[in-house]
Amino acid sequence: MAQHNFLIISYPIQGHINPALQFAKRVINLGAHVTFATTIYLHRRLVNKPTIPGLSFAAFSDGYDDGYVAKDDDDIAFYISEHKKRGSEFLRNIIFSAKQENHPFTCLIYTLMLPWAPKVAREFDLPSVLLWIQAATVFDIYYYYFHNHREYITNKSEDAKCSIDLPGLSFSLKIHDLPSFLLASNVYTFALPSFKEHVQILDEETNPRVLVNTVEEFESDALKDDDVGKIKMIPIGPLIPSAFLDGKDPSDTSSGGDVICVDSEEYHEWLDLKGESSVVYVSFGTLAILSKKQMDEIACALLDSGFPFLWVIRDNKLQKQKDEDDDELSYREEIEKNVNGRIVKWCSQVEVLSHSSLGCFVTHCGWNSTLECLSSGVPMVAFPQWTDQTTNAKLIEDVWKTGVRMDRDEDGIVKAEEIRRCLELVMGKGEKAEELRRNAKKWKSFARKAVKEGGSSDKNLRNFLHACYN
Repeated sequence: MAQHNFLIISYPIQGHINPALQFAKRVINLGAHVTFATTIYLHRRLVNKPTIPGLSFAAFSDGYDDGYVAKDDDDIAFYISEHKKRGSEFLRNIIFSAKQENHPFTCLIYTLMLPWAPKVAREFDLPSVLLWIQAATVFDIYYYYFHNHREYITNKSEDAKCSIDLPGLSFSLKIHDLPSFLLASNVYTFALPSFKEHVQILDEETNPRVLVNTVEEFESDALKDDDVGKIKMIPIGPLIPSAFLDGKDPSDTSSGGDVICVDSEEYHEWLDLKGESSVVYVSFGTLAILSKKQMDEIACALLDSGFPFLWVIRDNKLQKQKDEDDDELSYREEIEKNVNGRIVKWCSQVEVLSHSSLGCFVTHCGWNSTLECLSSGVPMVAFPQWTDQTTNAKLIEDVWKTGVRMDRDEDGIVKAEEIRRCLELVMGKGEKAEELRRNAKKWKSFARKAVKEGGSSDKNLRNFLHACYN
């Protein structure tokens, strides 16, 4: 069998880079060669880039080699347009060069926000496959929205109490469960056209396939839905480091997509000193920006709860711009004096979630974080912010039953009392906490079995590679 030569291109944010790099490692372990492409800025920022045989990197300029900070929606739209123009030119050149040098690419793998990538691949008759880095359930929702359900979803979402029932999903949705880009309140107008274009491109394919970063057992209904046209969804997740899953490569402890963090504090010894399942871990990912008022409510709840906590607060330029007239976190000094509390700028999330001291994860419900938590068997307190996170929170609370979701007040703030209530519910010794812990262990077992040889994700990935030759 000839060796596969994959070209993988990822949108330049960490939430896309991480699973794409993990996918690269998986196919390399199965005999493929991979060229991994992203922007110059992100390539420079990556630490722990894998240095394994069969993997090479390529970077292109998006016009913002020193970094891009969005100012408003129009500015984001301009960036996306510029990224498309420059990225398309880069793709044409690298695909043409590989062919001229007699080692042509056999398949292009691309992530979200890059609907132009498969169009370039078509110019060279190069097969392309979307790597869907969100839940299969979210894919289904978008598919239905763009196929005869837009008016239904829009009308239903005008009433917060209305149930939204979609083909293939065994549960109903409320307005706060929908991806935020589908709501009338959505201010990010650049996003929905991109999702629509992704779906349209798949509709045009003769044999469209989507590689989904999920586990068959996690979303069996969404994955087996016959109503999703002719699109074949292939679950090959969870795409997280091997050391925290199948253990085939104990040295594989990093996603490889972590960005440089200066002065990241040591936290391992602190966790080692804490009791089993006693620590609350708090993190809102790389993009979420919370108001100072919300941060203070979280701090107050954490201090009042009495639980040891590790809280990641990133040194974010966007946060500084948003709160430039505000003082720093009001309770920072109190937290730093508290032996039970620790604030860090960065940590290895999969490492923290796998630590025996972890009792729960207060999470924004990003899909990577959700999968990492499910794979680690840790209950969650769901604190979704936007995009697919609201749907993931629905899955966490009502489908997998591994966590609880916080309620916001009329101003959109989650008050300290509500945060503390959720923490005590998840970290307590009552029947609800026991149920959450049992379910968390169950899904952890499914995740680990899926990626082991003969598991559902392992078989699906092997079958995908075999089908690529035929």
